[in-house]
Amino acid sequence: MGDTAPKQDTRLVVLDMAGTTVADDGLVERAFDHAAGELGVVPGSPAHREMLDYVRTTMGESKISVFRHLFPSEEQAQRGNRAFETGYAELVGAGHCAPLPGAEDTIRELRKAGLTVVLTTGFSGPTQQLIIEALGWQQLADLALCPADAGGRGRPYPDLALAALLRTGAADDVRQLAVVGDTGYDMRCGASAGAGVVAGVLTGAHGAERLRADGATQVLGSVAELPELLLSR
Repeated sequence: MGDTAPKQDTRLVVLDMAGTTVADDGLVERAFDHAAGELGVVPGSPAHREMLDYVRTTMGESKISVFRHLFPSEEQAQRGNRAFETGYAELVGAGHCAPLPGAEDTIRELRKAGLTVVLTTGFSGPTQQLIIEALGWQQLADLALCPADAGGRGRPYPDLALAALLRTGAADDVRQLAVVGDTGYDMRCGASAGAGVVAGVLTGAHGAERLRADGATQVLGSVAELPELLLSR
């Protein structure tokens, strides 16, 4: 294979984690069940089903924002979010964490071509780092960001994508950004940030129709197709 270079003036790639580069396999829902149980929500009850539907619909959003919607008080929201993070961390610690096919090669290929790659998440910083360590990804990307690193607002706000630009200095214009994710919230983040490429992948929570409705400029089968989109050969 010959050298690669950007097809267009893309300099910074902002990549989601769970569902985009990291296999979810129902971990978010299982961690939510753990949190809901801690807050006294009966599994299988109408309230539980309604909450789970909301969790599925809002995949990609900052998790504390989800819990603030689901529970009436800030104390409950914070307690639920802590229980969620604990449940997710236990699942990761038990070995339920794996990269999606092609994710590692994609990141390496993009960086080799001179692009800067930032991993983003709606999880807390400690949970994000736990996932990165479990996968051995400490040196894989240029930077990892969570909502707290962007002033506290996660997706669908543009803050994470713009924080990646500000932190790395890798782009001179928001149109040199590529934002990639598996949820409508990722697409809204990229579109609101003014990214030149807003790419949805079909390996996670939302389908092509939802991704396009929320601003996807391209829909890919998986992140493994990203180099073909962004790089010339």
